[in-house]
Amino acid sequence: MGSNYKAASRLSDLELTRSDLKTLLKATAKTEESLRKMDNKFEVIDETLLTSSRRVAPLQSLAMATKALETRINRAVTPALALLDNFKLSESIQHKLLELSEKMSTEKSMSKRLKKLVKYVDCVDQLKVSIDCICQEGEPVIQRLQEVVEFLSRTKATDQYRTHRLRETLVTLKALYETEVDAMRFEGLLDEALLNLQDEYESILEQIRHRNVVELQAADKGDGGDEMVIMGSDLGTELEVELLRRISQTLAADDCLDICIDIYVKVRYKRVAKALMRLNPEYLKSHTPEEIDEMQWESLETAITLWIQHFELAVKAVLVSEKKLCEQVLGGVMEGLIWPECFAKIADKIMAVFFRFGEGIARSSKEPQKLFKLLDMFDSLEKLKPGFSEVFDGESGADICIRFRELEKLLIHASSKVFWEFGLQIEGSSDGLPPPPDGSVPKIVRYAVNYLKYLATENYSVAMAKVLRTEQIWKAGILSKPETDENLLRDAICNIMEALQRNVEAKRSGYNNNSRDKLGISIPLPHVFAMNTYWYIYMRTRNTELGKLLGDQYLKKNYKVVAEESAYMYQKQAWVPLVRILEQDDLEKQSKEAKVGLVRLKIEAFVKGLDDISKRHKGFCVIPEVDLRQQIRSATVKLVIPAYTEFLNSFSAALQGKSYLSPESVQELLGQVFDDGDGKLKRRGSRDRTGGGSSGMDGRIKDFRRSRSNTSDL
Repeated sequence: MGSNYKAASRLSDLELTRSDLKTLLKATAKTEESLRKMDNKFEVIDETLLTSSRRVAPLQSLAMATKALETRINRAVTPALALLDNFKLSESIQHKLLELSEKMSTEKSMSKRLKKLVKYVDCVDQLKVSIDCICQEGEPVIQRLQEVVEFLSRTKATDQYRTHRLRETLVTLKALYETEVDAMRFEGLLDEALLNLQDEYESILEQIRHRNVVELQAADKGDGGDEMVIMGSDLGTELEVELLRRISQTLAADDCLDICIDIYVKVRYKRVAKALMRLNPEYLKSHTPEEIDEMQWESLETAITLWIQHFELAVKAVLVSEKKLCEQVLGGVMEGLIWPECFAKIADKIMAVFFRFGEGIARSSKEPQKLFKLLDMFDSLEKLKPGFSEVFDGESGADICIRFRELEKLLIHASSKVFWEFGLQIEGSSDGLPPPPDGSVPKIVRYAVNYLKYLATENYSVAMAKVLRTEQIWKAGILSKPETDENLLRDAICNIMEALQRNVEAKRSGYNNNSRDKLGISIPLPHVFAMNTYWYIYMRTRNTELGKLLGDQYLKKNYKVVAEESAYMYQKQAWVPLVRILEQDDLEKQSKEAKVGLVRLKIEAFVKGLDDISKRHKGFCVIPEVDLRQQIRSATVKLVIPAYTEFLNSFSAALQGKSYLSPESVQELLGQVFDDGDGKLKRRGSRDRTGGGSSGMDGRIKDFRRSRSNTSDL
């Protein structure tokens, strides 16, 4: 049963398959018939297209030729039309320039006028571009148009009317180009506009002024003013600077760069010069060494002080500001290559005046008092050097920097020469004067001590040490190892002090110390002179910067000890002989009567000697130093009064009825001697006599007693 069913199913499938194959074969036959008919139709179409192509071919050639001709004509005509448009644009811009020029001439407000001037510069630039386009495109356009006209005339590719019109257009355009272009470039409104811009350029540059340099100088001395001056100040408003920059570029683009630079340098130099002239630098007119040597010292000192201030002000304030302006205005011209040269031209003329004066000072006579002003100048240049190199950097500022260094060298040489010549003048006793007749301190010593004290102060010691170190390096070579600045300065000043000491000793030997009276009493002026001078040097030097530099041991060894030794010799020669008159050795072997007479003679000789010394001191011996005079007076009192008191006590009986000086009177007289008193001796009256005198006087006398051994200590 099951097998019969499967067989029936397979038979049914086979019948269906046969039916489908039969249907497919019929469809394939129909398709083949359709393809055959279509192939026949394509053959007919192909023959038709071939025939049409043969008929259309001449028309295609004609269309291509027409298209080529149109393209050729358009390539010539289109630029020609653009050229005509540029002529029209140029004419329009020129009308606008005329309108702006008229408005600017009637505008009273400066700010509004500057704004119109910006538009005017824009129009000039546009006109320049338009004319440049006409000049660049004119000849090629005319050449192409001429080639088209010749081609059409030769080939007759179009009708004669059109060819004639194109030829007339060519002739007109060529005539316009040949007659108008040169006029537009060199004789037309553009040239006039450029001249106007030059005038406006000069006018704006003239209006931009520096701040009042007198106020800047005052600000530089005040708190916080230095920073402001170093930075300088911006010149001109933003609109003015922008206009100058635009005009500079416009003039440079129109072959007017040389004129632009000439105007800028000329006007800005005048403005800088006028700014500095407000400081009234009349001193700069005297600049040769001969002229400077003829100036009074006070005037020269003031001139140098002003030069230092004005030089610094010119660099830090005026020229810094000028450099900023120059870079802002001309920085866009020639890729920034031109402005440093322009600034250098302006600065060179200004700085040359200052350099010339400084060089004249350095080359003038080497007087001692000039040292401090030379050091002031050198120190100011040293402090200014970093900023100076920054202001005048690059190749354009090389010449100015070289001259700056040359001035520094001159000042170093001059300062060093003045210093060493000062020592030579001291040692050679250049004052030409004999030693002081009263033993006082000579002027050259006072001058030299004060000179070196001033030099050792902080204001000048650093600069002087730097000068000495630089000189040493120049002499020994750059690879040498100079001493420290302090040692260099100390050694140099020690040389001057030694020269001063030799000068003092030379004067000391110039005294004639042979004038003694019969008692052997004299005023030893050489010792008084040495005592006064060395004590003056010691007292004026210690506790000062000079004393600290030289050292306490140096001062004591060379001056204090010498002064004390001279004081000892002065007292030994001036006062010990007077005390020796009162010696009692020769009285011991005398008889009573002879002793009385000899005692009275000794008292008289003592009084006469004291009177003689007093007279000799008065006007002929001076101890100007108060502390030294007090010490000498005290030592003299201690030497004379005890010996005199002891003598009176020992021989009071022999002096009965005889008038003599009391110890108090002698002490008073000694005080007058050293206090520059009148030196008159006062005799004791009967009330002062020891014989019959009061016991109170005896007590006072005992107070002045001194042993004989102490009398001969000096």
